[in-house]
Amino acid sequence: MPRPMSFKANSVIYFSGDVSDKIYILKSGRISLNSTDIETGQEIHDYIQTGEFFGVKSALGKYPREENAVVLSDSAVILFTVPEFEALASQNTRIIMKMLKVFSTQLRRMHVKVSGLLAQDKQVDPETGLFNSGQYYLSKKRYEQALYAFRRYLTYYPSGRMNAKASEFAQKAEQFAQEYGAGKGPNISGVGSTAEEIDKPDRGRQLSDSAKEFYAAVSVFSQQKYTDALKTFKMIAENGTDEEYRIKSLFEIGRCYYSLKQFDACIKHFTGLIQRYPKIPELPDALYYVGQSYQEKGDTARAGGFYNKIVSMSGAGEALLRKVRRAIKALEG
Repeated sequence: MPRPMSFKANSVIYFSGDVSDKIYILKSGRISLNSTDIETGQEIHDYIQTGEFFGVKSALGKYPREENAVVLSDSAVILFTVPEFEALASQNTRIIMKMLKVFSTQLRRMHVKVSGLLAQDKQVDPETGLFNSGQYYLSKKRYEQALYAFRRYLTYYPSGRMNAKASEFAQKAEQFAQEYGAGKGPNISGVGSTAEEIDKPDRGRQLSDSAKEFYAAVSVFSQQKYTDALKTFKMIAENGTDEEYRIKSLFEIGRCYYSLKQFDACIKHFTGLIQRYPKIPELPDALYYVGQSYQEKGDTARAGGFYNKIVSMSGAGEALLRKVRRAIKALEG
């Protein structure tokens, strides 16, 4: 059943990067959806009108939120799960028309941006242009924008010429976003390479077969093909000869289980991984996924224990700590 909820001014309903199947309709108050323009880095504010819905695209598409939903004044909303919202929309053509209006506006905005970017340099093909955009943001240490660009590259060009490098950079952008935040962190080797340089067979140390398979699986994962990615990560973990990517694959197996909502398997896998490799850099993230899995199972006591463990650790990045604190707050509420 849809349920009413209320939020105080200056609170946040959800954050960019959150994954949820919840959809909201604003009943009263003022809410702003804040996101970052991938071209300029400027913050965009989309104000929700009374009676409008938000959180629909990411919930229906099953991908992370792309914006922060910020409450500007005390607000009342109605919360729907995806099945509840679909049932409502199927019985109400007015809802469908509103969806079309919102989505068409967003598509027009995107068309204008893309047209402007293409006009700036007609000599660059779209694949190279998208990859170069990711490199630009990575060089400026704007990791969230870089991650967005590289994920789009991997989605649109799963067999692209720069697939392995895009996967590598996407991994780095995600890692550094959590560890350092925007504008900080070390320089990344290889950023700024041209497509021709990346294509050269003698460009320094070559990726091992395990690394190539790993980045291909990361690309598949980014397309939300979790079962296919899981098979490849398992193969690398069992048969790979490159120890670095074998351990990376073990971590990604746990992420696949979580994304597939196989929470018992996720808990068991990450528990074994932590016991076997207690000093891996991804340890805080592994603990977070275990906590999230227990929370999804309704075991809030165990979930809270893992969240508190992460907070007490020195190696947890600020972005991860923010997610953990939100999770703790949700348990307390």
